[in-house]
Amino acid sequence: MRLDSVDVSILTELQDHGRLTNAELAERVGLSASACHRRVKALEQAGVIDRYVAILSEKALGRGITVYVQVTLDNQKRETLVAFEEAVETVPEVMECYLMSGDADYLIRVLVRDANDYERVHREVLSGLPGVARLVSSFTIRRVFSRTAMAVPEEAVVRQGG
Repeated sequence: MRLDSVDVSILTELQDHGRLTNAELAERVGLSASACHRRVKALEQAGVIDRYVAILSEKALGRGITVYVQVTLDNQKRETLVAFEEAVETVPEVMECYLMSGDADYLIRVLVRDANDYERVHREVLSGLPGVARLVSSFTIRRVFSRTAMAVPEEAVVRQGG
């Protein structure tokens, strides 16, 4: 989908203020409410807007420690990869999981209360996932910054009048 400057404005506003009403969004981007609604629906249907979420405070909910874990499996067979991916997705402490190139097969981001909580997750959950041969854990010291808003790539934007 090619985006114009109004689409970019809509996306920017929604990323920064996801609870705006359609009327408020329309006013901010300079459209009528019905035109704004049509644009948002088109962005949703095209998959540009993936979903709407509330971002919770990890610290306020007692999950102040982030651990990145490099996971190496005992083999690269398709069934091993599928079994690992299906199992790791069920672990509530695992917030993200990526299939990687390089030394480790996967990189996962784990949220826990403290080191003792991570030890429990490591011992009782992660080490028992299908195909796991090795886990290498790195604790974060502090978050420098975190983004939820993504810049709209220039190549996705259609220039008006050109």
